[in-house]
Amino acid sequence: MKQMQMTDLVKVPGAKFHPEPPAGEQEELQLSSTMRFGSMKVFCGSASQGLGGEIVDYICSISEYNIKPGAYTRAVFSNENIFIKLEESVRGKDVYLVQTMASPVHDNFMEMLIMIDALKRDSAWRINLVVPYMSYTRSDQKDQPRVPISARLVANMIETAGVDRYMTVDLHSGQIQGFFNIPGDALTALHLLSDYVLQKLRGGELSDLVVVATDLGFAKKGRNWAQTLGVPLAFVEKRRVDNAENPRALSLIGDVEGKNVLLVDDEVNTAGSIVEAVNVVREHGARDVLFAFTHPFFSEAAYERFASLDLREIIFTNTLPVPSEKTLPNMTVLSIAPLLGEVILRAHEGRSVGALFNE
Repeated sequence: MKQMQMTDLVKVPGAKFHPEPPAGEQEELQLSSTMRFGSMKVFCGSASQGLGGEIVDYICSISEYNIKPGAYTRAVFSNENIFIKLEESVRGKDVYLVQTMASPVHDNFMEMLIMIDALKRDSAWRINLVVPYMSYTRSDQKDQPRVPISARLVANMIETAGVDRYMTVDLHSGQIQGFFNIPGDALTALHLLSDYVLQKLRGGELSDLVVVATDLGFAKKGRNWAQTLGVPLAFVEKRRVDNAENPRALSLIGDVEGKNVLLVDDEVNTAGSIVEAVNVVREHGARDVLFAFTHPFFSEAAYERFASLDLREIIFTNTLPVPSEKTLPNMTVLSIAPLLGEVILRAHEGRSVGALFNE
């Protein structure tokens, strides 16, 4: 596995522009850097120890802040209750808690809520939740009778625990932002992933590329991919056959014959959909096939399926931890830490986050 080290300060990896503000914003930056929310403190939950450490390293490398991950004790009692104790004061501080919802999801989610409560009760000035991958985002509407909207419930629980602001990456549905009544930054890994592919295109490693969305539900984001790379777009069409529980990939909308294909998606769990997508584009004459996505929530079946697939490269981010012993030689992991670190720094100093994306 190739672990990409993103240390180039000319451009924030995952953004569009140089992190330094234009000359006209220098005075505003000096005023906003007075740290209205007190000094910064970053805590790394047990599911994000590695990523959280990278974020802290990035912040220290581009700023004057000399910070370390916050210290705390985590224990699990015999009745499976989680216990958290902060080992340092956060009174009056601008606190950032980094915790992704990795497996085991409910243990990590409960730990996150308990830690938020501990921070609130120790009088943190502001509590910012950095959750690179948010679970239950596929349950964002009542698509059949007598079912919950679990994404809304998760948002309510986070707010009730005491979070003042949240940050996350590539929500399954943009409408989930409306479930929160607190400010937040819903970021995307598109620029981070597409920049990596663009380097291959410009370097001559790839040619005649077609972006293929793995299903029609990803069509809009697939279009963004194609527009960013300046290449054609195609779609895998899925249908339910004979009232089967899960839809199957049956056809392709677009032309991939004799082309290299980049399959794109937001999350992988069992990798069943990607197997069908690869088979469809192969049947339609595709040459090399690459696959890029954001969240590697891999089940055991996913590892087995990836090992059996003839994919030139599998590209994803570290929003979720993937054990090094289970990675494959054709897997490339891009670190989301510089992007999250830059957004944390801007939120702390009161600077624009949208400016990173020309917004």
